[in-house]
Amino acid sequence: MGDLERTGVTTASTDDVTAYIEMLNPAAAGGGVFAVENPATTKTIAHVADGTAVEAAAAAHTAAARFPAWAALPPRTRGELLSRTRELMLRDAEQLTALICAENGKSHADARAEVEYAAEFFRWYAEEAVRSGGDYGPSPAGGTRTIVTHKPVGVAALVTPWNFPAAMAARKIAPALAAGCTVVLKPAAETPLTALAIARLLEEAGVPAGVVNVVAGLDAAGIVTTWLRHPDVRKLSFTGSTGVGRTLLRQAADRVLNTSMELGGNAPFIVTATADVAAAVDGAMIAKFRNGGQACTAANRFYVHESVAEQFTADLGARVEALTVGPAQSGADVGPLISKRALAGVTDLVEQALAAGARLAYRSRPATAEGYFYSPAVVTDVPADSPLVREEIFGPVAAIVTWSDPEQLLAMVNDTEYGLAAYVYGELGDALRLAERIDAGMVGINRGLVSDPAAPFGGVKQSGIGREGARAGIEEYLETRYFTIAW
Repeated sequence: MGDLERTGVTTASTDDVTAYIEMLNPAAAGGGVFAVENPATTKTIAHVADGTAVEAAAAAHTAAARFPAWAALPPRTRGELLSRTRELMLRDAEQLTALICAENGKSHADARAEVEYAAEFFRWYAEEAVRSGGDYGPSPAGGTRTIVTHKPVGVAALVTPWNFPAAMAARKIAPALAAGCTVVLKPAAETPLTALAIARLLEEAGVPAGVVNVVAGLDAAGIVTTWLRHPDVRKLSFTGSTGVGRTLLRQAADRVLNTSMELGGNAPFIVTATADVAAAVDGAMIAKFRNGGQACTAANRFYVHESVAEQFTADLGARVEALTVGPAQSGADVGPLISKRALAGVTDLVEQALAAGARLAYRSRPATAEGYFYSPAVVTDVPADSPLVREEIFGPVAAIVTWSDPEQLLAMVNDTEYGLAAYVYGELGDALRLAERIDAGMVGINRGLVSDPAAPFGGVKQSGIGREGARAGIEEYLETRYFTIAW
């Protein structure tokens, strides 16, 4: 039984979604268009204006022209506009949920949770907008006074992925606007409609036209490179793969741009001998199967202590077998992968592991609908060096490795270029001792979720630079300045 049947929630009709898309007028810019498809049906749901380097340059010019007036607004005014945006997002929550389901394919429950999570960033940064901070005091040598203050960086170029089209846009737009920056946003070509909807709600809330500029298009490299070379763009915030992030960092170096990078992950999920196995299974279902495993924070490799491995695997397998797979409107627990290419990638990783001796222990029933569906699975007897463990799966597959020695465990856990998220289940002391030695920017301890607007989100090693969320999120869009005063 799917989440919708359990909760009695109803989805917006196809006609409602079509009407909402038409209201966005996604092809209004003229010129070429590109198709957006529903990965649950492989059918086109909209055509969107295909922005190019020309539109990217125009957007940067507009954002630069609007920057002085926006930066000069009282922080309280900016905060009230962000707060109003949150109210409008919640007003339109069902339409936004249906839109995400249509262009991303995720389940209704996951999409609705994303809308509410995204809206929280506007509330958080509405409150942070008025807390810019600063410092004042005498210099140690005497004779002068020091004032420390902040100013907005300037025009910020934001690049967001397809897996959380509302949350990733909100997590970047909200702190940028709160800081006093204007923005140009490049959403993923797979999911541009949600970004256009959020931009429309920002304007309805009263954010002046041109403060937020969305350029959707197939030529991601051309659009982003235009912004990196534009003299008025002073900030780049990117969420995506580590490979693309490295390329953008090299380009940003030419102009010494302020950069924030939220890149790939390979999150370990550790179950210790002292873990509450039932709680660990509950956490695993969230950490692994939320959004069908298509999250940079998704649990990618499960390290389960040999003393509890049989129970954990059996209990997790039973839960996985009960999952339903299908389109959002069917009430399924798990939707499709984003594309045919993504489906092929997950399939190949599992087949490689099985060929090397791993075992497909549990699997849900397959979807009966067309689309890029992969049935959630639990794979056991996975070698520690399997590609299923070493590479980011980005799909609903739990790969289980057993362990007994803590030092060997930590060597396996940290043997990766990534360091975004990790999860540890165990008696609190055991879990904390492990967490302190894991190379990760975020660790969920006896909890299968690490994302929170009030917490600093980000990784170490090649999982990124900088933080989003919390106070750190707005600081990414501020320059620190100081004045020294003769006294």
